[in-house]
Amino acid sequence: MQKFPMTAPGLLRLEEELRTLKSTERPAIIRAIAEARAHGDLSENAEYHAARERQSFIEGRIAELEEITSAAEVIDPASLSGSHVKFGAHVKLVDEETDKEATYQIVGVHEADIKAARLSISSPLAKALIGKKVGDAVSVPAPGGDRSYEILEIRFG
Repeated sequence: MQKFPMTAPGLLRLEEELRTLKSTERPAIIRAIAEARAHGDLSENAEYHAARERQSFIEGRIAELEEITSAAEVIDPASLSGSHVKFGAHVKLVDEETDKEATYQIVGVHEADIKAARLSISSPLAKALIGKKVGDAVSVPAPGGDRSYEILEIRFG
């Protein structure tokens, strides 16, 4: 079975989503299906078909989350150290073209959220950063042309 590297907070977020789907969403959709069924003819019952579609999505997501959480390999960034970028690191960068600074944490594929500054280990930027140290410049291919960043700081934990 393939293991997925993940931070402890990332695993907790996925486990919470799984609990919510099982304890709240699943029972609610079962009730909605029963209610729609009570309206009679199922062949032209849009509520019933929508509820069944939602149920299919929920069951698929539950199966996906169960697989991910059972195969998660939790890595504690606080236990890591060093001067090079690796999984779990918080990396402060400056865009060499715009001088805009940003800080990202490099996390597992299933916990990435760019709005929360959590960058997937498989993203082009994270791949370019891995193994680099403070002061290094990295170039990342982007739709509008290559972007260059300089690493200002690396923290763990």
